[in-house]
Amino acid sequence: VELRTMLRGSEIGTRIVINGSKVESQNPEVMVEGTNMMVKNLFFNTPARRKFLRKDAVELAAIMREFERLALVNTGVEFTLISNDVTIHSLRRGSLKQRIVELFGKNLDKTIIPVETDTTIVRLNGFIGLPANARKRNALQYLMVNGRNMRHPVFRKAILECYEHLIPADAEPNYFIALTVDPETIDVNIHPTKSEIKFENESAIRQILVAAVRDSLGRYNAAPAIEFDLLDAPDIPVFKPDSAATHDVEIDSGYNPFSTNPSGYNPAQSTAWNPFESDSTGSPRASRPSKFNDWEKLYDDFVRKRDEGLADAAATVPAEDVARRESEGILDGISDDPSIPGTVSAAIQLRSGHILTPSRGGVMLIDQHRAHYRVLYDSFISSARNHSFVAQHSMFPDTLTLSASQHAVLASIAGELAEYGFELSNPETTTWSIDASPSVLDSTSPRDILLDIIDSVVETGEAIGEQLGERLARAMARSRAIRRNVMLSADEMDRIISDLLRLQSPGLTPEGKTVFTIIPTDTLTGLLK
Repeated sequence: VELRTMLRGSEIGTRIVINGSKVESQNPEVMVEGTNMMVKNLFFNTPARRKFLRKDAVELAAIMREFERLALVNTGVEFTLISNDVTIHSLRRGSLKQRIVELFGKNLDKTIIPVETDTTIVRLNGFIGLPANARKRNALQYLMVNGRNMRHPVFRKAILECYEHLIPADAEPNYFIALTVDPETIDVNIHPTKSEIKFENESAIRQILVAAVRDSLGRYNAAPAIEFDLLDAPDIPVFKPDSAATHDVEIDSGYNPFSTNPSGYNPAQSTAWNPFESDSTGSPRASRPSKFNDWEKLYDDFVRKRDEGLADAAATVPAEDVARRESEGILDGISDDPSIPGTVSAAIQLRSGHILTPSRGGVMLIDQHRAHYRVLYDSFISSARNHSFVAQHSMFPDTLTLSASQHAVLASIAGELAEYGFELSNPETTTWSIDASPSVLDSTSPRDILLDIIDSVVETGEAIGEQLGERLARAMARSRAIRRNVMLSADEMDRIISDLLRLQSPGLTPEGKTVFTIIPTDTLTGLLK
């Protein structure tokens, strides 16, 4: 470690050299105000740790994320980040908003709004993103307290609650919020990395945070207002008290719309208007025909038609299939094998995004998103391993704006992505142009696929190599798989179940999550005791 430092107003600074935790020298040196610290040969006395380093781009991305956190809480300090003689960031002193724009791009300037409040418990200031600019991936979310970055799940959840019904369920807002509290009311030693902090007044601060965020959303019209569509509204005439009435309305005080034959009421003598039907002479009738009031008959007709439909469907099943099903003990001839054409679907979709279907051992509960994800993954993985993706060029190339850390990762894998059908160019510093993408993506956004791959590289830290095809297959399958809140038809449920059960390993997703489980008949019987 080589440290050069000089206080503001001093004429001479100090240079200190430390080697292996031992101070080798400390001498005065002429320099400019400020501090410069240089670390070299980081693993000279611990070479084993070098083996745990990940790919250079991944390590650089981690350094840049730490740099961003440090720069956000020290806006009064100039920062410069240089990697391999290339200046990545050169930040000047300024306000928090200026620092945000310099770090994450000028496009954020018009997409964030200020949030600020001052109470006896906490002083809060910062910026939150407009709902229209919420991100499905890589949302910029930073919480700071007393000049320190932190992670706080309770405060994060409180902010997300303010955006309910304003953004899609799978999107998250950007926010940069700094809190200032009495240091005596927080504990920074509850986590080894000091990244989590315990607040003495956590509940009160949460309420203040929610109120401040909602107030900013309201003041800047970020929350939707009630608007009346006057395009198809009827014209309301201006009231003129001196004008004569243009319509005479007769009121029949004896008419009762809730009774077919009220006491003392003769429909033949009534001139009351009946909106349901008129007789052959054009005179209005006071009550509807009896067939419309016979609800039991209507219900009987519904049940009869439903039974006839089920009988017709069952009649299309071959006799040998019916015999097989009866021998297997399947009720009412309904098969638990949805791949057999002509069968009546026994699958039921729950609001939670799960499918219930009978099985030989009980009832099968299927996660529809994971099931479809597994089916698509197996379909894509063979193409990925054979590099058989065909590049499809776009007439109007899509653009992808990344943070500096994401840009470093994408630059390191752009060549390998080309082997799978992605053709990328880098016309600007952190903006990429997607000139071509794999044709198998269909309507799936290539931007989402690329962001998913970048996230996977950063999270795992592994080299790309042959694993890129598997990651690409996962990303495409995850993006195209149906969501849990999508309602499915009977045919769609049958198709998913059929395709899933044809796979060699249908029970788990590529990440090892459970796709379905079978609730035994004994368990179901026990629940009804």
